[in-house]
Amino acid sequence: MAKTTKHQAFTLLVQVGRGKDDGLPKGATGAALLCYASGRDEAEAVRETVQVLKVAELNPLDVTSYGTLDERLAEGHEISDEDRQLMARALEENAVIVAETTVLREPLE
Repeated sequence: MAKTTKHQAFTLLVQVGRGKDDGLPKGATGAALLCYASGRDEAEAVRETVQVLKVAELNPLDVTSYGTLDERLAEGHEISDEDRQLMARALEENAVIVAETTVLREPLE
């Protein structure tokens, strides 16, 4: 019998480009999405997050993982109660949660 690994919540920062029906505001070049995603390992969390964003008609370009709650605490990150709740929700629902969206635009000249 294969060993099953417990799911964990990973913190991911995803850079997305424009898609046809992405819902981003006019003039945006893309967005940075702070996500909490459940997975047995980091690779699974990243794959699931990219798939969910593609279904939402976003165009994932790059994913940076900041690790699990325990890994982030070991690095000295301060994590708010709200973020801890969102991580717990991602685990409970085996979901990808977009916690924050920062719209990116071309710099003004």
